[in-house]
Amino acid sequence: MPGKRKSNTDKAPDCQKAAEEKLFGHKFLRLAIKLSIIITVLLAGYLIFLDIKIIYKFEGKKWSLPAHVYARTLELYSNAPYTKEQLATELKLLGYQQQKNLDKPGSYHITGSTISVHKRGFDFSDGPEPARQLKITFTREGVGRITAEDKQAADLIRFEPLLIGGIYPKQAEDRILLQLQDVPEIFINSLVSVEDKVFYRHYGVSPRAIARALLSNIKAGKTVQGGSTLTQQLVKNLYLSSDRKLSRKINEALMSLLLELHYDKPEILETYLNEIYLGQAGERAIHGFGLASYFYFERPLNELKPSQIALLIGMVKGPSTYNPRRNPDKATSRRNLVIDIMLEDKIITAKQAKQARQAPLGITKYPATGPSRYPAFMELVRSQLKQDYQQEDLESEGLKIFTTLDPLAQDAAEGALEKRLSRIEKERKLKKKSLQGAVIVTSSDAGEVLALVGGREARYSSFNRALNANRQVGSLLKPAIFATALSQPEKYSMLTLLDDSPLQVRSQNGQVWEPQNYDNEFHGWIPLYYALAKSYNVASARLGLELGLENVLDTLSSLGISKKLPSYPSVLLGAAELAPIEVMAMYQTLAANGFQTPIRAIRDVLDTDNNVLNRYPIRLQQVIDPSVAYLTTASMIEVMRNGTGKSFYSTFPESMIVAGKTGTSNDLRDSWFAGFSNDRLGIVWVGNDDNESTGLTGSNGALRVWTDMMKQTGIQSLSLAPPDNIEFAWIEQSSGRLAADYCEGAVQFPFIRGSLPHDKADCIRDRRSIGYRIRTNVKSIWERLVGE
Repeated sequence: MPGKRKSNTDKAPDCQKAAEEKLFGHKFLRLAIKLSIIITVLLAGYLIFLDIKIIYKFEGKKWSLPAHVYARTLELYSNAPYTKEQLATELKLLGYQQQKNLDKPGSYHITGSTISVHKRGFDFSDGPEPARQLKITFTREGVGRITAEDKQAADLIRFEPLLIGGIYPKQAEDRILLQLQDVPEIFINSLVSVEDKVFYRHYGVSPRAIARALLSNIKAGKTVQGGSTLTQQLVKNLYLSSDRKLSRKINEALMSLLLELHYDKPEILETYLNEIYLGQAGERAIHGFGLASYFYFERPLNELKPSQIALLIGMVKGPSTYNPRRNPDKATSRRNLVIDIMLEDKIITAKQAKQARQAPLGITKYPATGPSRYPAFMELVRSQLKQDYQQEDLESEGLKIFTTLDPLAQDAAEGALEKRLSRIEKERKLKKKSLQGAVIVTSSDAGEVLALVGGREARYSSFNRALNANRQVGSLLKPAIFATALSQPEKYSMLTLLDDSPLQVRSQNGQVWEPQNYDNEFHGWIPLYYALAKSYNVASARLGLELGLENVLDTLSSLGISKKLPSYPSVLLGAAELAPIEVMAMYQTLAANGFQTPIRAIRDVLDTDNNVLNRYPIRLQQVIDPSVAYLTTASMIEVMRNGTGKSFYSTFPESMIVAGKTGTSNDLRDSWFAGFSNDRLGIVWVGNDDNESTGLTGSNGALRVWTDMMKQTGIQSLSLAPPDNIEFAWIEQSSGRLAADYCEGAVQFPFIRGSLPHDKADCIRDRRSIGYRIRTNVKSIWERLVGE
């Protein structure tokens, strides 16, 4: 029987259903297309966003570069007063290695009186100075002959300055930028072998590396291997956070592809070398292999040995885990693994690999946790920089700041303070570390700060006593009294007799001030210079009142004391609080023959391209008559020869001429000394932070620190040319009358022309003998002191 045909009415539902399905399909297709378009647009927009982000940072300012601060540049020339031992110490500070083979910069060798050195190159403000090999021969007087590789004499050589600190942005990232061309090939090859073997063949992401890492992690049941390329690591560090979210990994992959699309491999690799995080020093983050090389080994990257290269590269995996200072065993194991990879990939030989595995880690002592190895000096640098630069520029523009600090003088000052105070505590059975102190050293003529110590823990940031400890200064202000008197030659000379008998001064409120001498005795009539030499309070106070307190305060202001001091008599004997840096200003003027020289810690500021932004030249202003400064200095030499500073000569020979002044505050709370030689001026304060008595005078406290310090650094004997209006005469000491060189006990003294005594000593035989000898061509007053 034939099948039953469907009627039209039966076909209708099927057609309708088909039409509906077709309509739905069309709608779904349109929706899918729209969604695809939207997703594509969003993805394209997101990729454009990522692309802009990559380009903006990569082509713009990648990093906020901190200002780097350098010590003074060591310059050597024939006859320079610099010893073989001093140069050897400086080279060690700079990270030079003592070895016979001088094939690389940063090495030196000592043979007898000669130091052979392969000096590093450096970009100075007047141009780059290349690395070169030199031989420096020393004599007893200092530097003898300097010869270069070609046997030709070198007139002047400059060593690269020591990096002493930086001024860091808030995130405290620090780095020394490297250029790829300056990175050793062994380092680049080793890094690529360990971190990304297919770096030069992938396009930002390596599927093979990802698959290999995934398989290893599945087998281990935990994350044991990463699949990130160098490009991905750079993206993560430069643009993204370190979290492990899937979204971050996707962004990392996309941005890596985009980065490789825009930039070539060398540029990516150079950025990686400068960005990678490699450790922490307090709040300071160590970024890049350039800085890490100095941080761990105190030498540039191109001077590292294979074992040191392996250690740095091994730390990339985990700077904290493989920190060689905290975890030396883990760091050694990781380093040796890297050495094995270097050998496997034929980057080093089997012999080199064996030597590298056997080598110690070779890291330097842990650096100071702060931003500088000399934080007290850096505080002074910061304060002077703020006069010319915004903090943001100092933190981000990569400025190079060349300072006046002498590392050898700084180390001597730190060592002298710590060792001497420890000895005093032991001698006097005081509690350990109970005494504190501060030291400032400058160049006598130029006011350049060579050393600054803010306390016994000199390498750590703490209260900076050199700049901020305001303490009573005792007799340190007395030279201003005597300078005020000597500026009136018609009334005063070094031999003018002063009254050291009891003195009472009644104030307006009826209180009586009665100054006393340290020995609790009175000494009658004494010469002016002798009153200063012995630091007699009563004679000094009476002289100051006779001159007028306001006149003495004016002299203090002219000498450099900018702080307004109280106008009452006791200030003449140091009843005023000053910081060591303020005392330094006064003595700097005396040491510079009456020229006020602003104390400076900075010489030059350069930008990242070595263009000079600012120079800080020496500025001089005559504020005290040179003749007055000369006579005041002569009196201060007597302080050291026959007065409160004479213990200096238990360490130094009598031929060494220095000028100085001790200071002791009430109840022996503060011990001070200020003194200068021909080349150096030093201020030392010793006391207790709680202002309790130390039991120390200036002589048996601060002066001992000063003497120890100057013995270590070496100083030049003071030699001053007398001003034109200074004349010399033989004086009978017992009477102060004019004498002759044949008179018994006669001594030569300088006078401002026209102020010679009128009375003649009995020893003069007849008028033709003249009775005195005026000498205007005398080389130096100090002839009488050394018996020449």
